[in-house]
Amino acid sequence: MPSNEIHILSAFDRDLEALQAHLIRLGSMAESALVEAARALETQDLPAADRVIAGDAALDALEDFIQTEAATLIARRAPTASDLRLVLAVMRAAHSLERVGDYAKNVAKRTRVLGTSAPVEGHAGTIRRMSTLVAKMLEDAQLALVRRDAVLAQQVRNRDLDIDQMYNTLFRSLFTYMMESAGNIGPSMHLHFIAKNIERAGDHATAIAEQALYLATGVLPTDPRPKAGGPVTPAED
Repeated sequence: MPSNEIHILSAFDRDLEALQAHLIRLGSMAESALVEAARALETQDLPAADRVIAGDAALDALEDFIQTEAATLIARRAPTASDLRLVLAVMRAAHSLERVGDYAKNVAKRTRVLGTSAPVEGHAGTIRRMSTLVAKMLEDAQLALVRRDAVLAQQVRNRDLDIDQMYNTLFRSLFTYMMESAGNIGPSMHLHFIAKNIERAGDHATAIAEQALYLATGVLPTDPRPKAGGPVTPAED
């Protein structure tokens, strides 16, 4: 192989590695934002909630950078086969992580609205545990993508059922709490939408895992995702 061609391939590999490194950084930021937002809710730490809200701009900027770099790489290098699948998977995963950042911001905004009102006993802790599990799903989904690990990707996909079940249990508990007193309705509704945002973040972790499966096998999953039946509630934009 001519030396100049070897140089081109080496540069392309470096570009791919850099793109994946940016994705991992974005993922770390999204995971931290989600966990920090839920912790701020549990501890009623309004300055922490403000930091999550303010930090979303950096998440958006990094996602834009990744999309631009990926598009440039496609235009300059014209990757084919598995390399092209990798770039497209990174682009889709970056979009999912940006959405997770939006959900974290939504959680923080509702924490601000709840302020120092009397907490709905026990529910904030459940939400914090949900956020920790979803953050781990996000971490493992990205790891599965960069390693092309189909086994880990499928494990992440299966774990989405646990998040759904936690959300459904929490919803039923909040509904019971609302029935006890009209004064509980407002805080309970805020907590319900907070939990829904975290559940939707779990769906995005699952979407990244499915991209990892596609990258590893060349085939997107066609079987329905494992889902627990429950209330259908739209998450906030």
